[in-house]
Amino acid sequence: MRAVVQRVSNARVDIDGATAGSIGRGLLILLGVGHDDSEEQAERLWSKIARLRIFEDAEGKTNLSLADVGGEVLVVSQFTLFANCRRGNRPSFTEAGAPDEANRLYEWFVERARRDVPRVETGRFGAYMDVSLTNDGPFTLWLDTDAL
Repeated sequence: MRAVVQRVSNARVDIDGATAGSIGRGLLILLGVGHDDSEEQAERLWSKIARLRIFEDAEGKTNLSLADVGGEVLVVSQFTLFANCRRGNRPSFTEAGAPDEANRLYEWFVERARRDVPRVETGRFGAYMDVSLTNDGPFTLWLDTDAL
C-alpha cells in the first residue's frame, strides 16, 4: 500500500462539478492499493500516518500529530501510485490491486481512519476527480508499507 500524505490548510475533491469531500487543516492522503495488500498493510499505514508528528508546535518544530492539532483527513484513491514506468513511455499499472479488492481495502482504510479522526472525507473510488489543495509548508511525504 502506498500513500502520498500532504499537510494541508484545506483540500477538496470534486466529481462531475460537485464537491464530494472537503476538509480544513489536516492531511490529504492519496492512497494506492497494491495487488498483494491486505488489512495488515492498511492498518500499518494508517497507524504510521495517524502518529506522524508533522504539524508545528508553538516553537515551529514538527512535534505534533494529527490528533494533537484536531486535524481532518481527506482520502482519495490513487491507483496510479503503482505505475511502473521502467519500459517505454506508457505507464503499466499491473502492480495495482484488482479494482474490487482495492476498493474494499480503500474503504477499510477510510473506516479505520474514522475510528481515530472525527472528520474523514473521501473522493469516490474509480471516479475521475478534481483534487484541489493548499499544501501547508509545503509538506509532502511518500509512504510505502514495504518500507515501513
